[in-house]
Amino acid sequence: MVQKTVDGSGELHDQFEVIVVNDGSIDTTASVVQAFASNDHQVSVRYLEKKNEGQGIARNVGVREAKGDIIVFIGDDILVEPDFVAKHLAFHLAHPEISAGLLGFIEWDPRMPKTPLYTFMTNGSLIFGRYGGHQFAFEKLEGKTEASYDFFYTSNISLKKELLLKYPFDESFLKYGWEDIELGYRLMKDAKFHLFYDKSIVGYHFHLIDEEGLRKRMYAIGKAAVLFDRKYPELGKVPKLFKKCIFWLISIPPIIWIFDKGRGLFGGAWHYWYYYLLSKRFFLMGLQDFPKSL
Repeated sequence: MVQKTVDGSGELHDQFEVIVVNDGSIDTTASVVQAFASNDHQVSVRYLEKKNEGQGIARNVGVREAKGDIIVFIGDDILVEPDFVAKHLAFHLAHPEISAGLLGFIEWDPRMPKTPLYTFMTNGSLIFGRYGGHQFAFEKLEGKTEASYDFFYTSNISLKKELLLKYPFDESFLKYGWEDIELGYRLMKDAKFHLFYDKSIVGYHFHLIDEEGLRKRMYAIGKAAVLFDRKYPELGKVPKLFKKCIFWLISIPPIIWIFDKGRGLFGGAWHYWYYYLLSKRFFLMGLQDFPKSL
């Protein structure tokens, strides 16, 4: 971004740029972006295309190509409000130090189904008040102005380009999963980074998810956890043998079948337990298959 000033109404005085990095998709992304860029939107839109290598690598490409001093990351399934950029900019004008970043709030797009799975994916306190939220867990930030590295969500976050050039995403995370959380931890450990939180900066997550999507997500996270654990064993992202055995026992097919029947009969928390057990089963599968992906 190249903005320098913002007035009281939140209107930007100077231009900012939008960089779209296509990480090897084979859909109509190119034509959609090019059609938008050809219209007079008074916004610079740059389209970069590369082979599929992973989200961290794609973000590093975008950072290096950016002309501005502030980088705002969103995903391809995030819709934002008109004051989105202005609010991120205002924060960085008030916090010019390189070690300050800003996390905004993310919620499901109103058009998404209101099902127990969607609730489970965005509430990290459904199971024993501690677990769930395998997509986001913003309820844990209620009343807080700063977030830990676990909330380094690249769907709505802004940082100084200078910091990202010094600490890029780890490109050994070739597939989906935790490349963003790893960077957050590394920044806080090595660069004394502070991630501030502003709930008023909203991104709407437009993404359909079902049990197959849960399987793919947790399987990929299982693989990423092994890589993460090798870098930072002190964090215990890969469960030890006893905990791994507990996860295996509670996620065997007969137990999952019982909770599947229970959610059909009783609903309520039975849904959340069912998805929790499924997520552990898929996570363990990813842990087990990690060597096969090398």
